[in-house]
Amino acid sequence: MTVTGIRARARITARADGRGGTALPDLDGEGPLAPRRTRSAGTEAKVVLVGAMSGPLGGDRFTLSARVEEGARLHVGSAAATIALPGQAGGEARYDVRLDVADGAELRWLPEQLISADGSDLCVTTRAELDAGARLVLREEQVLGRAGEQPGRLTSRLTVRVAGRTVLDQQLSCGPGAPGGWDGPATLAGHRAVGQLVVVRPEFAERPVAAQALGEHAALMPLAGPAVLVSAVAPDALRLRGLLDEALDRLDGCAARTGAGRSVALSGT
Repeated sequence: MTVTGIRARARITARADGRGGTALPDLDGEGPLAPRRTRSAGTEAKVVLVGAMSGPLGGDRFTLSARVEEGARLHVGSAAATIALPGQAGGEARYDVRLDVADGAELRWLPEQLISADGSDLCVTTRAELDAGARLVLREEQVLGRAGEQPGRLTSRLTVRVAGRTVLDQQLSCGPGAPGGWDGPATLAGHRAVGQLVVVRPEFAERPVAAQALGEHAALMPLAGPAVLVSAVAPDALRLRGLLDEALDRLDGCAARTGAGRSVALSGT
């Protein structure tokens, strides 16, 4: 008997409701992908991704798309960490995420960690397409192995485009079979948690944030556009989240301290 993986799709569309809030005309999911609306305040709609089944397992193909239309604000999180597992089908699993944010819209994409369990093989691609006046906060966190185990094979690619221009396109491969050096001093340096935070705001084009180290294991880099990238490594998921949350808090507060046409270093560094 041939065992095949699961194919599943989910779709989220956020649209201004004309009354100062955000409606969700599309909120659909299949199999393990279950988006659910939760209580929100103000103009923002909140969605939580609930894992209705374990996975992704070997051979699975998951596709998730979210579109935020002009004037809408959407916050997407997840109920728990995603765990990549070997599965009966074997082979590589894929998880493809596509985000589209219109001019004057805002998306905060803040899922929980992705854990690469021993024996798994997962390729994750996240592609964000933003119009010129769009806003984005995107967090990615990968944990290599559960407590006391070796990681599986994990390949993660993140692409962000603003007004048709690529501002970030990076890929990281870790675990068995990955190119040599992934665990060396130039990459993870023995750490088992790695994360990225991308923040896109139109005002960064005129008032960029200066490149800087954020402690010993995190750094902020302005991108070629109205965006910044924070990269961090840590021994575990808890400390990684702390580094990225601290960086986001500083970025949220830097606009009020920035004069037009000047770059600014984040306070507290």
